[in-house]
Amino acid sequence: MLHGPDDVHRALDRLALAIEEDLGGSVPVILCVLTGGIIPAGHLLTRLSFPLEIDYLHASRYRGSTSGSDEISWLCKSQIPLQDRTVLVIDDILDEGHTLRAIKDYCKQQAAAHTYSCVLIEKLHDRREPGVTADYVGLQVQDNYVFGFGMDYKGYMRNLNGIYMLGPGHE
Repeated sequence: MLHGPDDVHRALDRLALAIEEDLGGSVPVILCVLTGGIIPAGHLLTRLSFPLEIDYLHASRYRGSTSGSDEISWLCKSQIPLQDRTVLVIDDILDEGHTLRAIKDYCKQQAAAHTYSCVLIEKLHDRREPGVTADYVGLQVQDNYVFGFGMDYKGYMRNLNGIYMLGPGHE
């Protein structure tokens, strides 16, 4: 286990405090990125005490595999109009940044006033899309395949209460 339940919940507490301070007066639209963002978003949103609207979108590169393609698959886009709104995108992990870039571009096309991003996990490596960062990061991990707390291994184990690393020789 890389990060146990206590580590994850402390990170969520820190994220909530920072988000509350920055966005508390804006009545933002929260966009949960399915499927991985559902568990971090659920835990994070219960820690926020200001008015907000919740929606989701489903954009993915992985589709059940352990490596992503270059193409983003849009299964669902936000139903709440984003024009002139403050938007907070919540996802499980920032890896190479393709999905987050596509989502930020989508929010810009929808004329969102401000778009912020929050990820539970940021993977540390040098393959990130240039200029793609998350505004709020819970925990950082080295460049290994991780799962748990929203992140899956071949479609399974998203429900684990902690962050785990795939062992050597497994794929």
